[in-house]
Amino acid sequence: MISETKAMATTREAGADSGAGGFDAQFWAMHKASREEPPASLSERKEQLRALRRAISGTIGEFQEAIARDYGGRSREETLMAEIIPALTTVRDALRNVGRWMRPERRGTSIMFWPGRNQIVWQPKGVVLIISPWNYPVSLTIGPLAAALAAGNRVIVKPSEFTPATSDLLKRCLEGALGADRVTVATGGAEVAQALCRLPFDHILFTGSTSVGRKVMAAAAENLTPVTLELGGKSPAILHPEYDLPTAAQRIARGKLLNAGQTCIAPDYVLVREGNVDAFARQYRDATARLYPRLIDNRDYTAIINQHHYDRLCALVADARAKGARVEAIDPEAELAAGEIGSSNTRKIAPVLLTGVTDEMTIMQEEIFGPLLPIVPYRTLDDAVAYVRDKPRPLALYYFDNNSTRVERVLDLTVSGGVAVNDTVYHFAQEALPFGGIGPSGMGAYHGRDGFRTFSHAKAVFFQSRITLTSWLAPPYANRWFRSLMRLALRRIRRPR
Repeated sequence: MISETKAMATTREAGADSGAGGFDAQFWAMHKASREEPPASLSERKEQLRALRRAISGTIGEFQEAIARDYGGRSREETLMAEIIPALTTVRDALRNVGRWMRPERRGTSIMFWPGRNQIVWQPKGVVLIISPWNYPVSLTIGPLAAALAAGNRVIVKPSEFTPATSDLLKRCLEGALGADRVTVATGGAEVAQALCRLPFDHILFTGSTSVGRKVMAAAAENLTPVTLELGGKSPAILHPEYDLPTAAQRIARGKLLNAGQTCIAPDYVLVREGNVDAFARQYRDATARLYPRLIDNRDYTAIINQHHYDRLCALVADARAKGARVEAIDPEAELAAGEIGSSNTRKIAPVLLTGVTDEMTIMQEEIFGPLLPIVPYRTLDDAVAYVRDKPRPLALYYFDNNSTRVERVLDLTVSGGVAVNDTVYHFAQEALPFGGIGPSGMGAYHGRDGFRTFSHAKAVFFQSRITLTSWLAPPYANRWFRSLMRLALRRIRRPR
């Protein structure tokens, strides 16, 4: 049988020229250290988290500028609200709680093994890979990174090649604060991510599209590397007719148009009862105009990340229009030419309402990831729930209703990664709640304690007592102590509760 050490050496040789942007050697150095050095102590983990906090706090303005440059236009205030503050909140939460998270957890012990005792010991997994996306390049890097450091791991971060200025700043910031032996930032294109995924990491967390998530999982399977996949999908909003229409429209617009819809948990479409579609469209139009009275030169309204995604969104609208949908670009100051939904010069696409959509349209089959909002009419609440249940399970679901009985019914009948009732997207900001998808929208979760546990190995430990009943659980079985223990065990198992 090939020893584990020899197998690892063979894997190391095979991976030496894997094309991981020269980061193979760094991975193997981290791998060696994770196997030979003791786990980071509580004080060491806290110091790493403090260093991470100082690094982010000291470069807020630089991150705001880098992200705006990568996007070709994104508000510094939006970056502060949606990136910097969530990232620092995550680090603060880890600092406050890591000591409690690290404590061994007592577990019950079967009577046959008294007075022995059980506990769970949380150990670092070792070396983890975090592949972060372009839409929130800071918060969706720092969030899982803080959890991985709190769990005592070494980390390689692969940020998106679509945000090169931010990725370069992350490399300088994180490696400078924590040292490349603890956190390495691997910049480069998709080929670097592909090569990294083939290395035998102890855990991979990927945030991105479902199609790429499948490739990550396939590559990780070669080394039996566990994965956490934070994907996306079509997150629905269901509006009950009794809920206040202006409030619902305002909250849906706010969540939908944050980062110009380039958010994995943005409402992808809204289900509105027949007869209320026009009223909701009017309220949504008014709410949008209040949020963004101008578009092209409005620094609060984010540009689309690149030309490819701009063209993709335009193609979704063109396909829907050709198949019979009614398309309305919300353009309060009439800045766009007739029939246009955006400005290719600035890569800004107007908020767009689509009615008369059908499932044959591409916009109802793919995650939109932009400021386009289809409205789907329903007859009864049961019809709306059935429509959602018939689709792949989404990353988020939003339900607007003040009737607690109906709310509980919708929660019971639908399955999604997370839910916000009477609002959108804010469930993501709750550090006490796990964030993750289910099925096509992802697997696994992080945030707070759940993030710490994602990047930790829960090692089961049984402590045997000096005096123990298990002395009689051995041959020869034809003795009264063994028979008495078996009768006692059977009585306890069969006892009705």
